Amino acid sequence: MKKVCIVGASGKLGQYMVQHCLNRGYEVTGVCRERSVGKLEHYIGQITLLPGDTNHRAVIQKAVAGCDGVLTVLVPWGRHHYSTGTAQAVLDYARPGARLIFSCGWHITRDGQDVYPASLKRDEILAHWIGRLTRLIDLDDQVEACRRIFASNTRWTVVRGSDLEEGESQGLPVWSRHVGDPILASNITRRVDYALFMVAALENDELIHEAPAIVGCQTPSALAHQDQSSRIRQET
Repeated sequence: MKKVCIVGASGKLGQYMVQHCLNRGYEVTGVCRERSVGKLEHYIGQITLLPGDTNHRAVIQKAVAGCDGVLTVLVPWGRHHYSTGTAQAVLDYARPGARLIFSCGWHITRDGQDVYPASLKRDEILAHWIGRLTRLIDLDDQVEACRRIFASNTRWTVVRGSDLEEGESQGLPVWSRHVGDPILASNITRRVDYALFMVAALENDELIHEAPAIVGCQTPSALAHQDQSSRIRQET
């Protein structure tokens, strides 16, 4: 992995990904809306920045050219197919064989086998209601974007994030295929570590065509799973 594009580089998650990529010695191209360029001022001279809406196909085509990997923040903004436009442009223009890593929330399901807590169901219903009322967000568009990713023959990974908090890194999050698995019960991840998982996935071929749901590695549910696994190994 030498050259990486980060689509949505100016957001909190995007900025963490920029830093993780630079720490690994990657050449970084970032895409963000023109009014958000100032958020990346401290990276001037370290990355190539292309201002523009992330669903603008010409901007994405230029940004992903020659990239070995593309990290994409799928944001369900507005009612103008922002997520689907972004995802489709990345799928269409990334070079063959590039690793494509997308971010979304736990509400996305790949196979319908996720079991959601009541609180998450309430939050999703509220988000749908607010989105229809204000026209500021569109979760259905994000669902459609992920459906297109799952159906593609690219080397994709969709990283499904839990609730997020700020704080110092605790290390690489743990993951499971389905929300509802005990290891995910704590439902919290440091945002800096969500970004770390995204960047680490670029070179983890075991995550190709997976939609891992993640949780912080130091959360109670992750530690309990670790203790259980240790006991099983000792018993065998």
